[in-house]
Amino acid sequence: MSDQQLITVIGATGTQGGAVARALLADGTFAVRAVTRDATSARARALTELGAEVVEAELTDEDSLRKAFDGAHGAFLVTPFWEHRSPARELTEVRTLIAAAQAAQLQHVVWSTLEDTRQAIAADDQRMPVIREEGAGGRGEEYRVPHFDVKGGAADALFAASGLPVTYLLMSFYWDQLLGDLAPQRDGEGTLALHLPVGEAPVAGVASDDIGRIVLRVLQDPSTVGATVPAVSDVLTGEQMAAAFTAVLGEHVAYRPLTPAQFRAFPVPGAEELGNMFQYYAEFPDSYTGRRDVAAAHAVNPHHLDLTGFLTTHRNRLAR
Repeated sequence: MSDQQLITVIGATGTQGGAVARALLADGTFAVRAVTRDATSARARALTELGAEVVEAELTDEDSLRKAFDGAHGAFLVTPFWEHRSPARELTEVRTLIAAAQAAQLQHVVWSTLEDTRQAIAADDQRMPVIREEGAGGRGEEYRVPHFDVKGGAADALFAASGLPVTYLLMSFYWDQLLGDLAPQRDGEGTLALHLPVGEAPVAGVASDDIGRIVLRVLQDPSTVGATVPAVSDVLTGEQMAAAFTAVLGEHVAYRPLTPAQFRAFPVPGAEELGNMFQYYAEFPDSYTGRRDVAAAHAVNPHHLDLTGFLTTHRNRLAR
């Protein structure tokens, strides 16, 4: 029987959880139980091939989570906010995760979190819209960037009051998003251009590969319990991001930022919230980038990827 301590990884087929599961499996210090809703998916099968035990669970089903945590030393916890975009549901998921983790008496929990932007953005600040989730009786909670505010507000407070040994992993904008809808687009004249709505502001970002390595180091170091550890690979301006694309693609990539208002106007789900998020990055740098100490993150993860390295690693995903 293996003497490896078992780590349960929630969201193991997603960007964050997948990176964590792969990093732990590659290192070999811990055994991995990968939690997903569909153990037959291609990503789940890939984790099985790498040596993970893959199990199914629902974040609103405490019994299934108790089984997923049974016998585990620790866990990586993340919520799938963008699947439902409901602050109320996210808090239900958090409460269920906490209850199951308490029942299993986990010895180390790594919680993927963000800050509450409302601590930096005054209630009467008119620069960006308020996003309201209606509650019973027509009264609802008001947010600026809900997927930030729920985690950094009520969810972090729930973990703090839980008695669980928690390390708070403070997430950043992840470079993986630059491989998809936010990748440079070719204009009518044939020029590739990056259109992130962050103006000239430097933005803290992280490669998903580094998320996994940071969590591995955190789980190997019990002294991180109670601490907030930033997940950040680098801090770059839009011009610097475009330059990284230029270096990897061998073709000039221009930086032509949209405004947050233009981004909010896109007819796609979540555009308003994402527009607010980018505006928060750009106009509240002390609150966003200022919380993410790059040197501290690099001390935890010395072999981090810069953006050029990340794009090179994933060059096959870059559309031309």
